[in-house]
Amino acid sequence: MAKENRKYKDSVFCDLYYSDETAEQNLLELYNGLFGTNLQDTALISKVRLEDVLFKDMKNDVAFTVEGRRIILSEHQSTVNPNMPVRMLMYIAREYEKLLPVEARYSEQQYPLMTPSFIVFYNGEKDLPSEYVLKLSDAFAEGSIQNGFLELEVRVININTDKNHVLLEKCNTLRQYSEFVEKTRRFGGDENKLEMAVKECIQDGVLSDYLMRNGKEVVNMLMAEYSYEEDLAVHCREAETKGEIKIYYSEMGLSIPEISKKLSIPQKNVEKILKENGFFKK
Repeated sequence: MAKENRKYKDSVFCDLYYSDETAEQNLLELYNGLFGTNLQDTALISKVRLEDVLFKDMKNDVAFTVEGRRIILSEHQSTVNPNMPVRMLMYIAREYEKLLPVEARYSEQQYPLMTPSFIVFYNGEKDLPSEYVLKLSDAFAEGSIQNGFLELEVRVININTDKNHVLLEKCNTLRQYSEFVEKTRRFGGDENKLEMAVKECIQDGVLSDYLMRNGKEVVNMLMAEYSYEEDLAVHCREAETKGEIKIYYSEMGLSIPEISKKLSIPQKNVEKILKENGFFKK
């Protein structure tokens, strides 16, 4: 079966669970593992591609519906992101907007909505619990609101093998994916080393069928993922620096030379950031 035509790069995780010829079966196994069901018919699975491209044309999301009754929105992440609840809120709002007919929005009859589940599969190197929950209300400026309260919870599952999450026992593909990631990390981000990692995985029976069919493409995806993560880290550092400069300048009243010395940044760079972000005092 040919790959779906895509204008963006999939991560390996997303390729396994969205684009590969085994994707529907992998999703069915994942769903059964998550919810304790025993569904066998992949026809019950409908993939839903989220339109949002978060950064540098890289796709890390996997969204699908089951039996037309439940919608699962998930992301794979190798970094910690506490803003996932609000991201998921925006995602589900888009999905409901597409699913809910215009006329039904004003009907006197209640329109049935698919029950949503929000999940993050984490396999980064920072030590995190086996599982925990992120709540939208944790970000509210004034805490929980009693009337008209809005809440959204995201289940974060650490799929690193050393955490021994029960989901890895139920989902063979997910467990092998985690082993695959650990092997590629050990070999490093160099293309030749990644090719060696892929060969070792095939020899060890880790995603062997998938890698034999897609070995070269997998290496390309891994290279793109490493580039993505490096660029994202740079952007995060830049955002943190802008935030620090704003605090030092606008709230603490430090001068540009003082900020430059404190953050080890040239004065002209500090001044540029202040001007570009509207922090500069007239």
